[in-house]
Amino acid sequence: MTGLAQRDTALTELMDDPDCDPRTLAATYRRFDLVNRLVSAWGHVYRSRVRPELRALGRPARVLDLGCGGGDVLVRLADLAARDGFELDCVGADPDPRAIAAARERARPGVRFVAQDSRALIAAGDSFDIVVSNHVLHHLDAAALRGFTSDSLALSTGSVLHADIARGRLAFGLYAVGISPLSAGTFLRVDGLRSIRRSYRAPELAAALGSPWRVETPAPFRVLAVARGEAGRA
Repeated sequence: MTGLAQRDTALTELMDDPDCDPRTLAATYRRFDLVNRLVSAWGHVYRSRVRPELRALGRPARVLDLGCGGGDVLVRLADLAARDGFELDCVGADPDPRAIAAARERARPGVRFVAQDSRALIAAGDSFDIVVSNHVLHHLDAAALRGFTSDSLALSTGSVLHADIARGRLAFGLYAVGISPLSAGTFLRVDGLRSIRRSYRAPELAAALGSPWRVETPAPFRVLAVARGEAGRA
């Protein structure tokens, strides 16, 4: 195990094991809703990035959550938009059928989930007004990162927003203590700490992504990679 000065890419998360306990995995997906509300800053990203774009669009918008996991972030965005009077067609896509099974418990009119990856969506000729992801980038090796982010640009006609954790000692220490009351019966504590160790700092992520990406820090311990999509460009 390395220190926090560098990304520890040798670590793997328990929930990524195809043979992990299904009950613990399901409990982890359910608990993500609360954890992401506390730490992921999507409320701020919605207000500063998504809402202005929806307003400018002036019509119902298609939103894709790529690598949606248990679907809670997409549902939250749909709720925030509905509260502001915007109509969305939301699609959550994840190649892991276990994630999609959990996400489909949150499905409702206007929010659906598909067991597909970005390549399948592109092959189907799909496109979206906004593409987002949450806590995906730190899972990917260099080649997968390039493919994932490139595909996300190809799928969006508007903003692409990839949110993730920012690695740091304070983030690690606060999470280790703060997650304890919420982690019983889940992978949240072990996998969350491993995620922090695997995650980027903002300058590292900017260097890894290159043009046309910009990397912002929308909240403490968070990074947000931002670009404009390329779908439909001549």
